[in-house]
Amino acid sequence: MKRDLAAEQLDMRLWRQLYQSYTLLKQCEDSIYEKHGLTTEQYAVLVTISYLGEPARISDIAGWLERSTNSISMIVDRMVKAGLVRRARDKRDRRVVYVSRTSKAESLFKPATVESFARIRNVLSTIAQKDKLTLLDLLGEVKYQTLRCVSPGVDIQRIKRDELKQTANMKKWLSQFRVPSTRKARHRGGENEKTRS
Repeated sequence: MKRDLAAEQLDMRLWRQLYQSYTLLKQCEDSIYEKHGLTTEQYAVLVTISYLGEPARISDIAGWLERSTNSISMIVDRMVKAGLVRRARDKRDRRVVYVSRTSKAESLFKPATVESFARIRNVLSTIAQKDKLTLLDLLGEVKYQTLRCVSPGVDIQRIKRDELKQTANMKKWLSQFRVPSTRKARHRGGENEKTRS
């Protein structure tokens, strides 16, 4: 079978672009959250609890973040020591652990979220709305194929159904962190105020 060097080169360029974008976005997030006294991992747990509702089960937080329950438990342990969350065991099933935010976490979370969302909107402001929708679909395909690699037999259709439910709740959840759109975003994206459902 003849190798298609042009296709291989394109695949490597795409992988590199994805990796570099992820790394740079994470550096952006790190700088924002650090300014507000949080790590990116702590913020991810807090945003997940906020979105899922309190108290949230550690297993649900892990699922939402695509992480193992054990890794989230270790992050939560450190967050309990830092006074950011409270942990409680289910009275009927001691294996189930619930997590809720403290007032300290609340005071750090909202300003970090507003600043983070403003930065995200700024980063994406040069991309037209239709291109954002295309990018969302393409990144979804990359994610689903990656899930198939790390979890053979995973039920992608169930994951897509769960994501649709989450998307339906996203608009309401985001409204509490209303960030004014950038002038560039309004100009380039056209209908950036509309969310995909």
